[in-house]
Amino acid sequence: MKIRVKAMSPEEFLALPMPLHKKPGKPSMVFRTLMKLAAVSELHAVDFQCKRIGMEKLTPGEPCLYLMNHSSFIDLKIIASVLYPAPFQIVCTSDGFVGKEWLMRSLGCIPTRKFTTDAVLVRDMAHALRKNHASVVLYPEASYSFDGTATPLPDTIGPLCKMMRVPVVMIRTYGAFARDPLYNGLRLRKVPVTAEMTCLYTAAELQSASAAEVQEKIDAFFTFDHFRWQRETNTAITEPFRAEGLERVLYKCKSCGTEGTMHGHGTMLRCEHCGAAWEMDVYGTLHREGEELWIPQWYAWERAEVRRELAEGRYRLDIPVRVRGMRDFRAIYDLGSGRLVHDADGFHLTCGRIDCRQKPGASYSLYADYFWYELGDMICIADRDSLYYCFPQTETPVAKARLAAEEMYKLREGAVSRT
Repeated sequence: MKIRVKAMSPEEFLALPMPLHKKPGKPSMVFRTLMKLAAVSELHAVDFQCKRIGMEKLTPGEPCLYLMNHSSFIDLKIIASVLYPAPFQIVCTSDGFVGKEWLMRSLGCIPTRKFTTDAVLVRDMAHALRKNHASVVLYPEASYSFDGTATPLPDTIGPLCKMMRVPVVMIRTYGAFARDPLYNGLRLRKVPVTAEMTCLYTAAELQSASAAEVQEKIDAFFTFDHFRWQRETNTAITEPFRAEGLERVLYKCKSCGTEGTMHGHGTMLRCEHCGAAWEMDVYGTLHREGEELWIPQWYAWERAEVRRELAEGRYRLDIPVRVRGMRDFRAIYDLGSGRLVHDADGFHLTCGRIDCRQKPGASYSLYADYFWYELGDMICIADRDSLYYCFPQTETPVAKARLAAEEMYKLREGAVSRT
């Protein structure tokens, strides 16, 4: 999938007018039907099935708040299939509207910025539920999983559900990540995909529960490990390219501790510095000299290493980047070369007249992505008016920046709670 890109100077970009906000319109039945038809072929190929749990407690046609884990690009097709013909509106990243705003609004999509405070979104969701009488689909993780486990959830989900005052339903997929992990270059594997649709709360049950109880229950439902599921279900992935791109997640050698020297090729992950090599079996386990490792274990070790760097005051990212900005839905604007710094003070981007700072407490995670619209790996930061997509011009693991942002936020929140 590509996106419209237009060259523009930083000065011209900063002078662009801010677009006016539009309330979400009613989703089109015609487009919902087209979405469902477009999903048939791919869902048939993965032998898709959906199990419904407790859904009989809901009134037919009752608008709901659907919470779904974000595993891969097949998520939208699953939603189009399992909710049809009922009207629904999907909260999606604002860059998805670039060059196709009319289409996205016709589909009922509601734009938002990832990992930023968005009071307007709350009003738009309430409008969709109460005025449009449509369900709302929300991906609380906001971003795809890098290592196959749930990404952090904001602690505002419980209060948000209480504010909406409608039934809360969880849709959890199985196999979607294994079929199309983000690190593997969007190369599909032959894996069956299923889903469970579980009613977490009816409207009456939600009213009697506290926001903290709702948050705790949702957190529990969003605790999963796709690689553990793969092992427990004996789901074999036999494709010979299954380890390719794995260095994007496992960027630090577990043997020598060197960063940026890992390389995945075929079924092997190798460190080009010390020569250590791991083979990935058909169940996602990494093997080396009798040792077994799972990708979430390795990623958790990298997180602990980043946390140690932060505690010792050693963490710092300072790299040249290609900067692309978003201010409206007409295009992503190529703004030229810049410099991105990430340290204990947060992010600092400079590019011509652009001087953007994002504090460590701005968000519980970071919008970082692989192969973003086929432009490359990127880190996204924002100010009040604009989004800046930063593409490292050196071999820089964007996964480490995400880990560092998450750990900085935890450290800050811990410090605040102690004051």
